[in-house]
Amino acid sequence: MAMNVGSGSSSGDPEVMVDVNTTPLIDVMLVLLIMLIITIPIQTHAVNLDLPQGNPPPPPTPPTVVTIGVDFDGTVSWNGEAIPDEGSLQSHFLSAAALPDQPEIHIRPNKLADYKYVAHVLADAQRLGMTKLGIVGNEQFMGQN
Repeated sequence: MAMNVGSGSSSGDPEVMVDVNTTPLIDVMLVLLIMLIITIPIQTHAVNLDLPQGNPPPPPTPPTVVTIGVDFDGTVSWNGEAIPDEGSLQSHFLSAAALPDQPEIHIRPNKLADYKYVAHVLADAQRLGMTKLGIVGNEQFMGQN
């Protein structure tokens, strides 16, 4: 960066040239860069872990899945087997709830089923002690308004 100072006359005095001396600035920057490189600790890529010794636990068993279908006319099926009345559905729920490891209940409603049938099955399952409930097959309802 240069700056000419002077009147521009031909008086014989040499023109004064004002320049910024960048050499000390570069020297300071190089010293700071070297200090930064030296002070950064050497990174080790080893991670010390205290891993457990002995035999690993057995893998968990996959849960038992019971699929309950609710048809458009209110017909309920347990794993594909039609349930004739509400009493037998409740007995199925009671026997499943009494197991030490409850099965997962997947409720698969028909696309045309009224909500009251599905809500009734959900209410019975919850009232009779089932804790692992879920509704599956929601992809059939995609794109509806």
